Amino acid sequence: MKPLHFKTVLCLFVFLFLSSSSWAHVIVGELEKMSKTQTAALYLKLGYQHILPLGVDHILFVLSLFLLSPKLKPIIFQSTAFTVAHTITLGLAMYHIITPPAKIVEPLISFSIMLVALENIFSAKLKPTRIGVVFLFGLVHGLGFASSLSQMGLPQNAYLSSLVMFNMGVELGQLTVILIAFFLVGKWFGQKPFYRRLVVVPASLLIILIAGYWTVERIFY
Repeated sequence: MKPLHFKTVLCLFVFLFLSSSSWAHVIVGELEKMSKTQTAALYLKLGYQHILPLGVDHILFVLSLFLLSPKLKPIIFQSTAFTVAHTITLGLAMYHIITPPAKIVEPLISFSIMLVALENIFSAKLKPTRIGVVFLFGLVHGLGFASSLSQMGLPQNAYLSSLVMFNMGVELGQLTVILIAFFLVGKWFGQKPFYRRLVVVPASLLIILIAGYWTVERIFY
């Protein structure tokens, strides 16, 4: 495997920190000079980084899902539904089948975080309807992923594979958040009688405040 060209690395570095759409054409042009293996590895990494460390809103959404039932099986089941949903809308948006404006998508993403956190407070246990809610919100979050990815673009010689690898990176990022939360909190405190009172409610309230602020900010600014 050939090393990445310095110009490619420089373009990606500037893109990640400035997120300027004016760099998109240059970056894609450089990426198309790379091998398919290099491109796949790069988009896998970019997808992962879109969650960790850059995707604070998506991290809070996953944590909101985790808090109510801090067991691996329920949260992975919810994460799978979320992934299936955001895969659908990410693909549709990147192929320009749907083009919702970011001014609508971004407030909806933060609003979805707030609603899930609210459910944690008002519901003492995980309900069967949660999976449908998660799927619905996954559709919205997929549009957010597409908005970020479209700023950079995808190389035409590896369009589908890059899209798939980016999505896989997102999923790996979500699973990392879940496993960290489980081994730090769920495994040790999830079954304790104080868990809901001292962990679920305070953490959900904090998430509601943050997501509520984001929602207002994204609507009016």
